[in-house]
Amino acid sequence: MPLSAEVHDTAAERLAGLLRQRYRADPPAVDAPWSAAIDAILDHRSARAYLPGALPEGTLELLIAAAQSAPTSSNLQAWSVVAVSDPDHKARLAKLAGPNAQINEAPLFLVWIADLARARAIAGQYGVPGDGLDYIESFLLAALDAALAAQNAVVAADSLGLGTCYIGAIRNHPEAVAAELGLPPEAIAVFGLTVGKPDLARASDVKPRLPQASVLHRERYGASTRPDELAAYNGALRQFQAEQKMAPIDWTEQVSRRIGTSAALKGRERLTEVLRRLGFKLL
Repeated sequence: MPLSAEVHDTAAERLAGLLRQRYRADPPAVDAPWSAAIDAILDHRSARAYLPGALPEGTLELLIAAAQSAPTSSNLQAWSVVAVSDPDHKARLAKLAGPNAQINEAPLFLVWIADLARARAIAGQYGVPGDGLDYIESFLLAALDAALAAQNAVVAADSLGLGTCYIGAIRNHPEAVAAELGLPPEAIAVFGLTVGKPDLARASDVKPRLPQASVLHRERYGASTRPDELAAYNGALRQFQAEQKMAPIDWTEQVSRRIGTSAALKGRERLTEVLRRLGFKLL
């Protein structure tokens, strides 16, 4: 059923507002229908402060059902997730990831696993060596599958009024994390995800993103580092930082610091050798 003119105008205004919020600039021209899913996605912001109390019964299972509804390469479903809610268990993982206070504060911490162990076991049941698992393609497939699944869970959480935040620092000490979670060979934690009811008194706003012209290429890759666009984005992010009472830094400087030296990777520069010790051959 087509939208009435009044409803269409309201939806169009809502969409334009969400886009303006995301880019902190005049929104791209989008003449498309609004939906609740688009609303949840465009309004996403990371939650780093949570209210006490467990999640409603069934929430975890619903988030995992959403995760399992994501696409998966060749239907291999080469991921797993470990749900951690025990305070002592979360505290040990938080120490390995920082320390990280929000892991302790969130009622639920999901650790997403690039998991080739299940496929290896199935290969053994069929009496085949599973040589295809030995290549970097298979590890990449598993990591991508985990990311796709987790992002589905994030969108589902947003739609339920929950907050989430990805924790890449779970890769700082991958062998210790694997031992903490009892992971088998050929399984590694690729990132964590805090989940909980966000504390709105300490809520973050929607963080602006690069202009679409910096990331959207049509037909062929074009220039993606135009100085004027990057300068405008630095300004938008500085405004966000001031509003959030964050230390001011240009995005371009932040990028240069993050990738400037191997030490900035905080131990993750050794990930290839760690993966091999955890059973991945990476041929």
